[in-house]
Amino acid sequence: MSILTVEHLSHGFGSRAIFEDVSFRLLKGEHIGLIGANGEGKSTFMNIITGKLQPDEGRVEWSKNVKAGYLDQHAVLKKGMTVGSVLRSAFDPLFDMEKRMNEICDRMADADDAMMEQYMEELSVIQDLLTNHDFYLIDSKVEEIARALGLLDLGLERDVTDLSGGQRTKVLLGKLLLEKPDILLLDEPTNYLDEEHIVWLRRYLQEYENAFILISHDIPFLNSVINLIYHMDNLKLTRYVGDYDDFKAVYEMKKSQLEAAYNRQQKEIADLKDFISRNKARVATRNMAMSRQKKLDNMELIELASEKPKPEFNFQTARTPGKYIFETHELVIGYDEPLSSSLDLMMERGSRIILTGANGIGKTTLLRSLLGLIEPLSGTVRQGDYLQIGYFEQETDPDINTTCIEEIWQEFPSFDQREVRAALAKCGLTTMHIESKVKVLSGGEQAKVRLCKLINRPSNVLVLDEPTNHLDEDARNELKRALLEYKGSILMVCHEPDFYKDIATDVWDCTKWTTKLV
Repeated sequence: MSILTVEHLSHGFGSRAIFEDVSFRLLKGEHIGLIGANGEGKSTFMNIITGKLQPDEGRVEWSKNVKAGYLDQHAVLKKGMTVGSVLRSAFDPLFDMEKRMNEICDRMADADDAMMEQYMEELSVIQDLLTNHDFYLIDSKVEEIARALGLLDLGLERDVTDLSGGQRTKVLLGKLLLEKPDILLLDEPTNYLDEEHIVWLRRYLQEYENAFILISHDIPFLNSVINLIYHMDNLKLTRYVGDYDDFKAVYEMKKSQLEAAYNRQQKEIADLKDFISRNKARVATRNMAMSRQKKLDNMELIELASEKPKPEFNFQTARTPGKYIFETHELVIGYDEPLSSSLDLMMERGSRIILTGANGIGKTTLLRSLLGLIEPLSGTVRQGDYLQIGYFEQETDPDINTTCIEEIWQEFPSFDQREVRAALAKCGLTTMHIESKVKVLSGGEQAKVRLCKLINRPSNVLVLDEPTNHLDEDARNELKRALLEYKGSILMVCHEPDFYKDIATDVWDCTKWTTKLV
């Protein structure tokens, strides 16, 4: 049975096409991985099927009574909402039923026999629905999910605006799982989750009986939970049975076959044109030349998909710094309240240190304190001599209003337009992306703009806050290669052992010094 049917979908932004005549069917119980390079339109597709965006052409049809749940990391969580109230809002339809049940009970006192029978019938239906949906177990269900996602330790009465980005994602994910929709729509859910809760989500999805569509660039995670791949590439959506590795093998084989067929056809075209040019003027061979011209005119040409630009991240190394990069003495980090115990940390030249640990315990705050961007609550930070630091922030400023060109030009005013365009193109951005405003780009494309700033300025220390978030496989692999070749020191927040294990000289578990419950 088809849960979702998409037919002849086309969509674009301005002159930039995203989809062209895309059709798609989702069946009950399918676990789908939606993949594609940054900017191919995966999140746009999610927004269209959830009704947040209207397509230019085509039809999106959900089966009757199907309930879809979308993990939207841009959902607004307002001040005054608590962790518990957001989680319990998953049951709002049931609370509405309870309210109606109470209204019926109040009206029964003054009802005549006919109305009493009608009220009793409606009351019976509501009570059955509440019982079948475990209404009277809501508190224990909320507590179960909150404990699994590490939210119980934060406190269910905690205001959501006090939480980190990762903690807010966990709250939204918890609400979504409590809603138990017929289909889960998950857009890069692991981006802001720490390792422990990625493991929990993996197990949850492996055992999930209903359908889901998952966008993720975390290939090991993707492979462990899906059984179908839909590949978004060159305006099309193609279905592959199996996991990502199965897709890759079939995709590469089809690509090789198409290239071979294309080369054979190009040789045939060249031979036909050569024969025609040599024989069309001679009376004896004119008919043969015309026959070949007819064959050439009627030939269905094989077209190769245009190759996506591959990113190149080559970090420039500045002069050698002093022996010590950072030293702290009795450092306590935080904003209104401490996030750490007293820290005496030291980072030496040549170190490649990875910061790990749950979200919200102060990893980003530590980076910003070491860089001098925020004042510590107490203690001191001493930066070493001759440091030239390249800092990669976790997210682009949401209020940014510049184009990619303007953004790089502000950073490097001495560049001419050709140099700016070349720098952005090296990071895997097309002309269409380069001329767009940064805020309309996908998360991966925005990350490439931020990386463009880093690779074009010499540094001897890279401070990176979750640099793999949003990046597609090609960009991740290239970033890893570039970091392995980098001659300077590295301090990086990362939750992906597969990415950092070959890079790290040391891993600091920040849960050992945080004052937060984890």
